[in-house]
Amino acid sequence: MSDWLIYRGAGAPHDGIEHLPPPPPWRDFDGGPLVAPPAALDPSSERRLGVQHREASHHRPGETERELVNAALYLRRPLLVTGAPGSGKSTLAHSVAYELGLGRVLGWPVVSRSTLRDGLYDYDAIGRLQDLQIARAAPGAADSGATAADADPADEPGGGIGRYIRLGPLGTALLPAARPRVLLVDELDKSDIDLPNDLLNVLEEGEFRIPELERLAGSAPEVEVLSDDGARVTVRDGRVRCRAFPFIVLTSNGERDFPAPLLRRCIHLHIPVPDKERLAAMVRAHFGEGAAERYEAVIDRFLDREPGDVRAVDQLFNAIHLTQKAGWTDEDEEETRRRLTAELMRPLDRTR
Repeated sequence: MSDWLIYRGAGAPHDGIEHLPPPPPWRDFDGGPLVAPPAALDPSSERRLGVQHREASHHRPGETERELVNAALYLRRPLLVTGAPGSGKSTLAHSVAYELGLGRVLGWPVVSRSTLRDGLYDYDAIGRLQDLQIARAAPGAADSGATAADADPADEPGGGIGRYIRLGPLGTALLPAARPRVLLVDELDKSDIDLPNDLLNVLEEGEFRIPELERLAGSAPEVEVLSDDGARVTVRDGRVRCRAFPFIVLTSNGERDFPAPLLRRCIHLHIPVPDKERLAAMVRAHFGEGAAERYEAVIDRFLDREPGDVRAVDQLFNAIHLTQKAGWTDEDEEETRRRLTAELMRPLDRTR
């Protein structure tokens, strides 16, 4: 294995991230104050990598995948991962987080209504207004002559305006941290046409501003807000700026083209349709040693398709799990297994 690889794709945790070289001068960020390290991996990563941690080593990315993941780490650039549904695009983010010990993967599932603001932060202005009205209506408030406009943020119910601001997954990934966070922006091609362009400045500058806090910077230069992890973090002068640029994986099923400015800011990785060897490794990861050999006929059936047919790996897993748990043994049940396997692995682009 080449010594330059920080992410090795071997599925075994190690301290390689400590040996990541400094960033290029044009990708060197200086955000602060530093936030605490994130929590360990959550069940979402365990599900994707295989329920048995010792089987995570079966998720072996190819040479090109390993090299481009490391290129993104070295250059502090997002990784745009394209490929067919179920080819392992999202799993790659969880694999990097698990192997390099980067903590919980921040997930932003993109839909047609998603906006940049959704990924950065949410401000509950209505909740804040309601709490201010309740405070003004409390006994003794009227005698003081104070109004909502006179209220100091630090004196508001719940500890100030920060109580009503929660950072989104992208906003949390850009918090100043000693180690990069892992952010999965899933199915970016599902977004509104404007979102890829809206991301450009944030991805280039590694920072964003919260206008609601900027307006209060004179009286409250540091405000605690809630992160996507559920932790309280400090935002200074209404600006969030990263220290270690996050490892960002943008996935796409190829349903649309992206603008050239976004492509320029990303490292592009295309994951091909899994072959038999890779499918066998995935099956071992989820069903244990010997499973690929035991269910080789099901894997072959999955691979036996007409040109242009689209199938997701999830369909293969469903067929194997049902075969495993139903316990079909005699000839009559074998016919049921074949019929249901065919139905479960029906190409996604066919409706009948």
